[in-house]
Amino acid sequence: MADHDPQADQALATYRAEIRAVGRQQRLAGFGLVLLGAVMVYASQKAGGAGEAVLWGGYAALAAGWALMLVAIFLRTRYHRRRMREMN
Repeated sequence: MADHDPQADQALATYRAEIRAVGRQQRLAGFGLVLLGAVMVYASQKAGGAGEAVLWGGYAALAAGWALMLVAIFLRTRYHRRRMREMN
C-alpha cells in the first residue's frame, strides 16, 4: 500500500480551488439566466397578450445562459491546459 503524501493532497486541493474560481462569474450568470428563461417560458402561458413576447424572451435568456456556461467551460479548459503545460 502506497503512503499518502500530505503535500500532494494539499497541492491538489489548492489546484481544485483555483480552477473552481476560473469562469465562476460566467457560470453563475449563465445559471441565473437559464433559471430566468425557464420561469419565463413557463409563465408565458399565463401572460395573456404578452405571452409570445415573454416566450421569446425566455428562449433568449435560455440561449444566453447556456452560451455563458459554454464560455465558462472553455475558459476552465484553456486554463487547465496552460497549467499542465507549465508543469512540464
